Amino acid sequence: MMFGRYDYRFQFEYDGVWANVEEENGLLVYRRVSGTDTCRRILASDGGTLIVNPVEPLNLPKEITNYLEIEFDPIFIEPNSVRKIYLTFPVEIGIFVETRKDIEVLDLFSLSRQKYTLYGPPSGGVIARWHRSEVFSGIPDVDPLREGILELSIRNTYREWAEVSRAVFESYDMKIYYGDLVSMVAQMRIINKYTAETDFFDEPLLPGMKKSIELYVAREIPIIKKGFLMEWGLT
Repeated sequence: MMFGRYDYRFQFEYDGVWANVEEENGLLVYRRVSGTDTCRRILASDGGTLIVNPVEPLNLPKEITNYLEIEFDPIFIEPNSVRKIYLTFPVEIGIFVETRKDIEVLDLFSLSRQKYTLYGPPSGGVIARWHRSEVFSGIPDVDPLREGILELSIRNTYREWAEVSRAVFESYDMKIYYGDLVSMVAQMRIINKYTAETDFFDEPLLPGMKKSIELYVAREIPIIKKGFLMEWGLT
């Protein structure tokens, strides 16, 4: 597993992606190559820690959106009931450099392809990172460097059956944990046949998992919003 804390002797190679820190002309240089995408950073530091962990999957190829849409096979939820399912989501990997005084984003990359879609009408909808997932009744076996596992509790508070085939989330709420796998825990509250609210729980999927550094915290971006109202349909 790549995720964890490293000193400046960091080295990594997996499926065509490699990254390391080497001395060059008396300076420490971080390099990462994945296909034609490369990153090079000079570390003017005598000592520090590199932290590698999964981050909110909404940063590549550039910061286009704050929303993630996961599409899946239709599920019919009976009235006044709760159903727990498991979905996958794309993983992006963040490299952070940490000293006693500060923590900074050094690099962001992914082994997953980025696709985007429009949720809602062209005049008022939102662009979202798009991901297609199977529906699982238990925790599936996935490549943790490519896909994470989302535990989603769907609560139908409506008086009729509701059909759901997608979930849209706001990135500011995402709480990612990692260990042998990457995970998030979320909920959807169905208001009626066409509307639902989604948000995340700040808890690991399994005991012993570590919490990822949130990019918004590392970048010192103030967060006010919580949750997302899916007002343009559940299918």
